[in-house]
Amino acid sequence: MSPLVFTLAFLVATLSTANAAPSKNWSDCVGINPDHSIRGCTNIIKSAQESEKNRSIAYYNRGITYSNKGNYNSAIADYDMSIKLNPKDADVYLNRGIAYRLNVRYDRAIADFTQAIKLNPKYAIAYFNRGIAYANKYDFERAIADYDMSIKLNPKDATAYFNRGFTYRLKIQYDRAIADYTQAIKLNPKYSIAYFNRGIAYAKIDDNDSAFADFDQLVKLNPKDATAYFNRGIAHEKKGKYDRAIADYDKVIEIIPKSADAYGNRGVVNEKIGQRDKAITDFRKALELRPGDRVGTAGLKRLGVTP
Repeated sequence: MSPLVFTLAFLVATLSTANAAPSKNWSDCVGINPDHSIRGCTNIIKSAQESEKNRSIAYYNRGITYSNKGNYNSAIADYDMSIKLNPKDADVYLNRGIAYRLNVRYDRAIADFTQAIKLNPKYAIAYFNRGIAYANKYDFERAIADYDMSIKLNPKDATAYFNRGFTYRLKIQYDRAIADYTQAIKLNPKYSIAYFNRGIAYAKIDDNDSAFADFDQLVKLNPKDATAYFNRGIAHEKKGKYDRAIADYDKVIEIIPKSADAYGNRGVVNEKIGQRDKAITDFRKALELRPGDRVGTAGLKRLGVTP
């Protein structure tokens, strides 16, 4: 089976605007063009006519732009300056914490999220991001506690339910994971990654019908998602629907022609239905694409064939 891939979400703060009269530099600083934003914010920062508050905003906005470009060290440096000029802005601590987290500096991220919460105790997104940082450190109990608070403060946030569900799955608490994924889907019926992860959780407790239903829905939502077809193929195979399993593995190979996993799994199904030659061809292809492939090697060994 293919590995589960999970991308943790993060907040990109809304750009602040100055109270001063509009200018070209401010229009650029708060605009969507990253190069223009950096240039405009830099001009404001260098201006002797701007107030400390406005310069703090400019550092903050430039930090967001640097972070969006993946330049986390520059982003952190700008957030440092923004905080120095305005140490009571919870948003800046939040965004610096995000930059630290994306820079794999989890302890500093947690410290910033904690400070943001001190400044704004009802800051749901700060609890959410601190939960992610704790999860990154495998401190699942604290992660869940923070997701609990995030949900309490913002019960309509599907992502918070999803992240808490994912953490429960890592703790092998599949029933709780399924409940959270289900709530995430209720809040966002097109939340494809929630269907995927709920399907995985159902498969873990051998509820193959429910797993199939989720992967089937995932295919409908993302008809070009090879992972959806692959996992639906596994569900078909477990239900003994071998022709449909093969059709799904065919689709995976159509989308990703070099998928050793799909060839290996299709070989297993061909072996089960007595299609020896096709099974051998699939197992050899899996080994060609990924030398040493476990499924391909084991399949050829069962069939008494030299790789």
